[in-house]
Parts: sequence; C-alpha cells; structure tokens
Amino acid sequence: MSTTQLPQIIALGGGGFSMEPDNPALDRYICQATDNERPRVCYLAQAGGENYQFITRFYSAFANLDARPSHLSLFQPHTADLAGFLLSQDAIYVGGGNTKSMLALWREWGVDAILRQAWAQGVVLAGISAGAICWFAQGLTDSIPGDYTALPCLGFLPMSCSPHFDGEAERRPTYHRLVGSGQMRAGYGVDDFAALHFVGDKLERIVASQPQASAQWIEADGDGGATETRLDAIYLGRG
Repeated sequence: MSTTQLPQIIALGGGGFSMEPDNPALDRYICQATDNERPRVCYLAQAGGENYQFITRFYSAFANLDARPSHLSLFQPHTADLAGFLLSQDAIYVGGGNTKSMLALWREWGVDAILRQAWAQGVVLAGISAGAICWFAQGLTDSIPGDYTALPCLGFLPMSCSPHFDGEAERRPTYHRLVGSGQMRAGYGVDDFAALHFVGDKLERIVASQPQASAQWIEADGDGGATETRLDAIYLGRG
C-alpha cells in the first residue's frame, strides 16, 4: 500500500544521524517514506537549542542520502512565511533535547498548528527522542530536572510514548508506574535504534537499525500496575 499523501509519523526512540552516524538505515527509511527520489527534508533543532554541531551533522547525513536538506531556525528565521516553507517540505525531522521548551517555542510561533497542517497534507513528520514524543498525547520526559515526568504534547497520536526505553535504566519502571497509576495513557516504549511508523493514527510497522531493537506496548493492568508486550520489528540492516 502506498502511503504517499497520507499522514505519516516516524518516531525514533533513538538512533539516526545524531546517535548512529555510521549507519544511515533509519534516516534513509525516513527519506524513502516520502516516495520522492530527492526529498526536501527540513530539520527543526529547537529542542537542542539549535545547536550548530547537530545542524551541521544533519546537513551532511541527508546530503549523503541524496536528499535536499534545510533547517528552520526560530532564533534567526530566514523567512516570515514559516507555513509556506514548512508545507513545501517532503519531510520534517525534529531533533532531541528539551521537549517542554521546544513545544513552548513552537506554540509562540504557531509552528504547532503548521505541523498539524503539514501532517494532514502528507508531509512525513519524523524525529528522535523529543522529536519522537512530541507527536503523541503524552510523552515521558526528562525536560524538568529530577524524575522523569509525564508531559502533554501535540496530540496528533492519541497514545503516550517514551524514547530510549532500553537505553536509560529508570525509563521502564517510571513509565510502568505512571501508566499503571493512570497518570499516563497506554502507549509505546521505544528502544534506541528502533522507530514507530504511523499512517494516520495507526501503527503501520516498527523498523530498527540494530537487530535487537524494538518497541513495547505498555498498558494498565487494572491493579495499579502495568503490563508490557514486546512488538516485532523489521530489521533494516546497516543501511
């Protein structure tokens, strides 16, 4: 089934150019999801404070995939027509960092509404960590110092999500506790090097750039705890 022009979200628990620079499998998968041989891919780096190093690495990685990379700064925007620029992309890739601060900045500039329009029009929305959980109703975040907390996000997808599920020791027990207590909706714990691919609000598949990586479905068990079901992933190889 072709997914061209259908709403798509690809949420990486970890991996891609910022974590796995020698394995472009997940980044190539994002490009292929656009059905464009030379896709226009825009990087939103607000969660990471628009760090120049990561922006440079993004350009290098996606140029090597024969994409047409660009980025949109909200500290030094190159255009007043943010909607026109973002809606002209084939994919929008959101980097990691502080999700809470990123969402606040997006809302101030109206980027949240533009992204919803882009999603509806078939622009592939993708991202890692903060750029993964931002699309869900809730995300498990370390944006606030201290324990991981539940953060209301954009709500394009009605579930909750945690990235780095196998990469940070306290994520799994915290997510279980918050889902079990009803503070978070049921949702997905996504390993590093794995990605959820949604078409509309339905999970189409899970893909991975490392053979052991996958995702888990976490839901309340009705007794104050949570159950975890491991989901199968398609291993993409080394790209």
